[in-house]
Amino acid sequence: MDIQYAYTILYVQDVPQTIEFYHKVFGFEEKFTTPEKDYGEIISGATTISFANLELATSNFKPEFSVSSLDQKPFGIELAFTTSDVRKLLDLALEHGAVQLAELQVKPWGQEVAYVRDLNGFIIEICTPMKG
Repeated sequence: MDIQYAYTILYVQDVPQTIEFYHKVFGFEEKFTTPEKDYGEIISGATTISFANLELATSNFKPEFSVSSLDQKPFGIELAFTTSDVRKLLDLALEHGAVQLAELQVKPWGQEVAYVRDLNGFIIEICTPMKG
């Protein structure tokens, strides 16, 4: 049996606005959006990042779930994006509406790391690639 991690879906208020944020900040291109604009995907590398609006989520499964929001504590999960210039990408994210969660720091192993929350409150780690 061949199993691969295919995609992550983040449930958001506004799919086109979220895709626009990830394009402006990280340069990810839109891969697909439904005509109803209730689901979309971005080209983010080997694993696709997808966004579905809250109405679509509740139509797919009945149990309630916690909605990510800047007004609430963040979930205990993050998306991590590597770059050679953490400061520049951090500033760009903040310029486009991200909220800084932690200052840029250098970890004991030499990696530069900063944390923000996107428009929907999801945690994003902006970091240099791990060496090794």
